[in-house]
Amino acid sequence: MDYSLLAGLVPEPGSRVDFARCLEIIPDLALLATTPQDPVFHAEGDVWTHTKMVVEALVNSQAYASAGPADRFVLFHSALLHDIAKPATTVIDEVTGKISQPGHSRRGAIDARILLWRAGVPFQMRETICRIITVHQLPFFALAGDKRGTTPEFTITKLSWELPVWMLCAVATADMEGRTYHGKQAVLDDIEVFRLLAEDMGALNAPVPFADDYTRQRYFSGANVQPQFALFREKVGSQVIVMSGMPASGKNTWVDKNAPGLPVISFDDARDELGLAHGKNEGLVAHHAFDMAKELLRAGKPFVWNATHLSNQMRTKTLDLLHDYHADVRLVYLEHPEEVIYSRNSRRDTSLRNKDITKMLFRWEVPVPSEAAKVEYIVEEIKPRKQRTNDLSDSQPKSKP
Repeated sequence: MDYSLLAGLVPEPGSRVDFARCLEIIPDLALLATTPQDPVFHAEGDVWTHTKMVVEALVNSQAYASAGPADRFVLFHSALLHDIAKPATTVIDEVTGKISQPGHSRRGAIDARILLWRAGVPFQMRETICRIITVHQLPFFALAGDKRGTTPEFTITKLSWELPVWMLCAVATADMEGRTYHGKQAVLDDIEVFRLLAEDMGALNAPVPFADDYTRQRYFSGANVQPQFALFREKVGSQVIVMSGMPASGKNTWVDKNAPGLPVISFDDARDELGLAHGKNEGLVAHHAFDMAKELLRAGKPFVWNATHLSNQMRTKTLDLLHDYHADVRLVYLEHPEEVIYSRNSRRDTSLRNKDITKMLFRWEVPVPSEAAKVEYIVEEIKPRKQRTNDLSDSQPKSKP
């Protein structure tokens, strides 16, 4: 499977969708047909029946008709893959028989990311699809806020920095239209109000503007500030570069070239100091690294935090600590095609095996722009298939990166 095959699945507005071809190109979709759903919210039946209804609703929508070819690709595959993880997350209560799929949106984004990465879908298009899948149900209930007191305006502002809100609304509308549910009209009304509020805020097609990066970072951290008014900064802490990316993605090389001489906090270095192999007593390794970071933060010194930071949960732990110490954070994400990662790792002097990296893919969440004041993406796109070479040989001499 590659990008051209996926692009060939995308129909013109109002056209028939070739679902048989979709199953042929993306075999994982076949599992959806054998996956049940809660009959209260999905009286139409299994996940594949629902998915086809969603895709058809989207392809016949005004939003899809108004979109250009690249945006249609994003919209179509967001709808096609939005429930891709329901088979893996389905839970049926043994007593009541109630069906649920907890966490299917977040897991679905990861599954879609791996699939689209391997197919060579361009980074920006891929990540927009994955971000939509992550929050595809959010417009259903965002108007009510949440237990933390989050307002619809905050939700829309944050989303506007992460994805095109109009696309999210289009997919959410299709998701609700593509089901048999007695209460769906009320939800469709809420989605439309959500869309209108985003339009009124100027957030449908572009990020909500902020007075400066610091105000934006504090706003997304929960500070009671208004985006248009710069927040006075009482204390300026360390300047910190936080690295993120797969093992063997070139983080060490980037740091050597772009931040020479700065102290580096590294889990690999912490393991070496503690005499531990990769995967052994990771809690002790993390504790050691955090202690070193706190010393530098208390002194207000600049440094680099060099780690994979693959999951949002791991990045949040690091970023929360840095922001608590008033640090200025520059988050740098690096990415390469899968074959490059495995080839590089095979040549490194490391206890981390390629099969360990493959397991790490299922924790892979690319940073979003709202996570730090500055987020940069350095991505090597996959070459077209006819230009690609086999770079997976382990025969080359091993050396440190």
